[in-house]
Amino acid sequence: MSTWKILKTETEYNIALERTIEIFHANEGTPESDELDILLLLVKDYEDRHYQIPAPDPIEVIKLKLEEKGLKQKDLEHIIGSKSYVSQILSGKKELTLKMVRGLHQYLGISADILLANSK
Repeated sequence: MSTWKILKTETEYNIALERTIEIFHANEGTPESDELDILLLLVKDYEDRHYQIPAPDPIEVIKLKLEEKGLKQKDLEHIIGSKSYVSQILSGKKELTLKMVRGLHQYLGISADILLANSK
C-alpha cells in the first residue's frame, strides 16, 4: 500500500484513479479495502476542487421525474394550472412560480434547490 496524500496535480489524480480501479473490488477488512476508502476520499476531493458539475436544468428534471413515475403532463395540471400552462412551463416559455415549486417538490419529490435553479 502506498502512502497517499492530498492530490494536487492531474498526474497524481490519474495515478490515484488507476489504483482505485485496480483495487475497486477489494474484500472488506483488507488493507486494499482501507486503501480504497482513502483513495475514494482523495479522488472526490480533487474532483470537487477541479471539476464543476453544472446544476441540472429544472425543466429537464421535471420531465425525467414524469417519465420515471409513468406520469403525463396532464398529471401536473392540479399543481401548475391548465393544460396549455403546463405545456408553456415544460417548453420553457413560462417560469415556475414559488407555489409551483412547492407543489412539484411535494408531488414529484424533486429538491426545491433544483427547481429554483436558474429562476429569476
